[in-house]
Amino acid sequence: MMRIFSGLALGLLFQVPAAAETFDAYLERVKSRALAEGIAATTVDMAFLDLQPDERVIGFDRRQPEFVQTFDQYLEARVTEYRRTKGVELFNRHRDILVRIGAEYKVDPEYLVAFWGLETNFGQYQGKYSIVRSLATLGHDPRRSTFFTSELINALRILDEGHISLDKFVGAWAGAMGQAQFMPSSFLNFAQDFDGDGRKNIWASEADVFASIANYLALAGWKPGAGWGTSVSGLDVDWPSLKDPEPEARCRALRHHSMKKPLSEWQQLGLTAAGLRDGQDYALFLKSDAAAEGYLVGGNFRAILSYNCANKYAVSVGLLADWIRSQS
Repeated sequence: MMRIFSGLALGLLFQVPAAAETFDAYLERVKSRALAEGIAATTVDMAFLDLQPDERVIGFDRRQPEFVQTFDQYLEARVTEYRRTKGVELFNRHRDILVRIGAEYKVDPEYLVAFWGLETNFGQYQGKYSIVRSLATLGHDPRRSTFFTSELINALRILDEGHISLDKFVGAWAGAMGQAQFMPSSFLNFAQDFDGDGRKNIWASEADVFASIANYLALAGWKPGAGWGTSVSGLDVDWPSLKDPEPEARCRALRHHSMKKPLSEWQQLGLTAAGLRDGQDYALFLKSDAAAEGYLVGGNFRAILSYNCANKYAVSVGLLADWIRSQS
């Protein structure tokens, strides 16, 4: 607790308006904070040597999507025939380690492959942007400086702990890293060294990748064997009366969920939900406000949302995992 408090206090101490300083001055400020938090000066100096902002990253951060996919378009683009086939192939190839990790962390192993497939196409597309450069660029920019500066400090700590070398410390443009696409804070909180080599290598060790995802889900409250939910159609419900009036603020996707009810109550409302079982409460959400189709989802769906707070994404994970389980 004292370490958390000290970190927060240091963060407040070193906060100044990012727009008022040069990039070099920003790096000096971050270095002071990193040293105060116990990160070695040699680590920071190496990471910041000749560092310049990446204007491409600012462009990506400012760019707004011109086209919003419908639910069906999103699913079609992500739960592809390739991912279904490859997911089954890789599940069978890594079955022993997946089953072992699933048992240890109490997480259904097919979901580990589903996350892996959706995040980086099974490790094939991890991103090639320098994590330090991207986070320093976004931290210096005033729009979300506090968040990305904290992530930059976390990234320096990862380097300082020796989990990855600077030349291999790459990922997506906004700082998500490795085959699991963890932000540095998620890495520090959830990444695992399952292969026992002394490093939490989510870039190159499949064992570490699977265990890290499993640990994330376990700590998010995963219940093995409980499934994620199912689709429902032909809906004729009074949606305003069902919608949760006080959704949890931690995830914007929950604004579109109904109140949670036992399965028996949904059945009394005329919903037929094949494959679901009693013993947990389910929430309903619609594909769109005017849709007569949607999904009944349980607690594991919320665990998926903690990884990526988007209903479309969470359904994609669930559908891909269902397919892998049915074919493996």
